[in-house]
Amino acid sequence: MTQEYVDYRDVDQEQLQKDIDEIKTTIGSVTEEDYQHLRKLERWGRGATLSGFFIIAIITILTTTQYALPVYLFWIVGIIGAMLMGIGNVGRWANVAHPILHGAYDKVPNIPDRYTKNGFASGSRRWMDWMDWIKPDAWAFEHNIMHHYHLGEDDDPDNVEKNLKWLHNMKIPMFAKYSIVYGFAILWKLTYYAPNTLRILENKERRTKKLPETKSFEISPFTKNGLTLWKDYILPYGIFQFVFLPLLFFPLGWSAVMNVFILLLIAEIVANLHSFLVIVPNHSAEDIYQFSTPHKTQGEYYLRQIMGSVNYNTGTDLIDFSHGFLNYQIEHHLFPNMPHSFYQKMQPIVKDICKKHNLEYRQESVFKRINMSVDLMVGKTKVLRIDGI
Repeated sequence: MTQEYVDYRDVDQEQLQKDIDEIKTTIGSVTEEDYQHLRKLERWGRGATLSGFFIIAIITILTTTQYALPVYLFWIVGIIGAMLMGIGNVGRWANVAHPILHGAYDKVPNIPDRYTKNGFASGSRRWMDWMDWIKPDAWAFEHNIMHHYHLGEDDDPDNVEKNLKWLHNMKIPMFAKYSIVYGFAILWKLTYYAPNTLRILENKERRTKKLPETKSFEISPFTKNGLTLWKDYILPYGIFQFVFLPLLFFPLGWSAVMNVFILLLIAEIVANLHSFLVIVPNHSAEDIYQFSTPHKTQGEYYLRQIMGSVNYNTGTDLIDFSHGFLNYQIEHHLFPNMPHSFYQKMQPIVKDICKKHNLEYRQESVFKRINMSVDLMVGKTKVLRIDGI
C-alpha cells in the first residue's frame, strides 16, 4: 500500500515551538519520585536477569542428581529462564542505560553519580551498570547526538533505508531478502551496533583532525579499529557471558557447561529479537518522513521529530517496560533528556498539540509496525521524502 504524501510546509513552526516548549513548564522539574521510578524499572530488569539465571542454574544442577528432569522438561524450563534473561538484557539497555545516558536524571537532587550521564557505566562501572556488546560512550555519541539531531537525514546512522540499499539492490528472490533480515535480527547488537558505534565515534575524532571518514566496518583484529572492536566491545561481554558463566558449572561436568552455554545463546537471541522489535520500527516505515537537509530552527526540529517517529501502544508501567518505554518515541524525540516517567504524563498534551496543528500522531501496535519496517528493509516499500522542511 502506498502512503499518502502530506506536505507539512504550511505548519506554523514558530507556534509549534511555543506550544511544545510550554510542556516543560506544565510538567515541572525532575524529582526524587522520578528517580525512584527509574530504580523500580532497574529492579524489574535485574530481577528478570537474576531469576532467569537462577532457573537455568537450578535445572542444570538437578540434571546431575537423582532428581534429574526429563530432557523435554529441562529445555522448556531452561528456555523460560533464557527468555527472562533476554528481557532483563533489554531492560538494562532501554529502561535504564538509555535515559541515564541522555542525562535524564542528572538534575535530581543528591542523585548517586552512577545514575548520571557522566557516571553511569564509566570506567570500571561498565561491568556493573551496562555489560553488553556496545561500549557506553560510543553508543551515547552515535545515538544521543548523531541519531537524535540528524533524524531521517543521510547523517542519521540509524537510517534504515540508507543502510540497507545493498539489500534492496541484490538480485535475489524477495523471500531470501526477508530471510536475511530475520537472520540479521538474531545477532544485530553484535553485528550492527558494536561496529557501527565504534565507526561513528572514530569518525568524530577523524573530523576534528580533518581526515577522511571511515565508511565501512573493520572486523579483522589485525587492523587498528578491528583490534579496538574486539578488545573493548566484543571480548569483554563475550567472554563473561559465554565463557565465564558456563564455566561456573564445570564441577557438574562438560554437559552441564554446554547446556548452560546453549541457554545463554538463546537468551542472547531473545535479547536481540526483543530489542530489534521495539527499536527498529520507531523511525522506519513507508509512512515515516526523511529529510534532505539539516533542520534550521527549533520549531522545524520539533516538527521533524513528530513526522519522523511513531509510538506503540502505551499503558501501565509493565506495558511500557516491555516496550523499553520506546512506545513513547515521539515524546522522547521531542525531549530526549527527560525521564521515562515524564513521557507518560506529557503524552496527552503532545497529542493535543498535534491535533491543534493538524499533525498526524502515529501510534500503533509494535507488531504491525515491525512488519512495516521489515517491508522497508527489503525494499518492498519506500519512505516519504520531503525537502525544505
